[in-house]
Amino acid sequence: MSGERNDVSDWWTTSIIDMVPGQIRMRGRPIEELIGQVTFPQMIWLMTRGDLPSDAEAKLLECALVAAVDHGPQAPSIAVARMAVTCGLGLNGAMASAVNLLDDVHGGAGEQAVELYHWIADAVDGGTPLDTAAGEMIDTWQRERSRFIPGFGHRFHKPEDPRAPRLLGLVDEAAAAGVVSGRFAHIGRAIQTTLNQRRGKPVPMNIDGATAVIYAELGFAAPLARGLFCLSRSVGVVAHAWEQMTQGGRNKGPTPPAYRWTYDGPNPIERS
Repeated sequence: MSGERNDVSDWWTTSIIDMVPGQIRMRGRPIEELIGQVTFPQMIWLMTRGDLPSDAEAKLLECALVAAVDHGPQAPSIAVARMAVTCGLGLNGAMASAVNLLDDVHGGAGEQAVELYHWIADAVDGGTPLDTAAGEMIDTWQRERSRFIPGFGHRFHKPEDPRAPRLLGLVDEAAAAGVVSGRFAHIGRAIQTTLNQRRGKPVPMNIDGATAVIYAELGFAAPLARGLFCLSRSVGVVAHAWEQMTQGGRNKGPTPPAYRWTYDGPNPIERS
């Protein structure tokens, strides 16, 4: 009967994929027309946004994805993937373990930075000068969310994260070519200037802040910034997990067995 709800087929509704035997269409485009014609960054854009980016937009997205693939075994997501392999997990288990660590503290700063950038953009749209808006929104963020400003400061890279200037330079080139507006690059730099002045020393924009500039410039929603970081970091995760598989090793924890943790409870065991 026309218009009658089908309780099975209407259980899930999606505009992403249509599939029947012998046909697959992604966002209305036959898969055979996409294979060999679009890049993986373009496919990510198509799947998450519903249309295809220009070549220049896809290239800028690709730069952000490339920049964040890995940060070494001291990164919790990489470390847990390697430990998972030594516990017997396969690559899929190691990847799942790693991605599940990419939450607000380790992995969420890109999403948070995009959100902060938009706070500042909205204030500027309301008539507040950029430098003033940056300072006011930093204060609001620290009062309402966290004392840590997402996307700025780094434990290892001082005075600057080498990835950030390169990415910002690529945004500047894209803005000069009319690919993006450059607005969020200005906002990111305004935050950097404000933090430097307040701390009296360089507070480097880190990879999260720089990729957040790109994601904001390209129009990605803040939560997608975290999803895109998960995609990017998964490349490093699978590489490290595979390397650990080839190296071997069983039940490796975060430190070698000869090292012990600090016990601060009652009746500690005396150690020689």
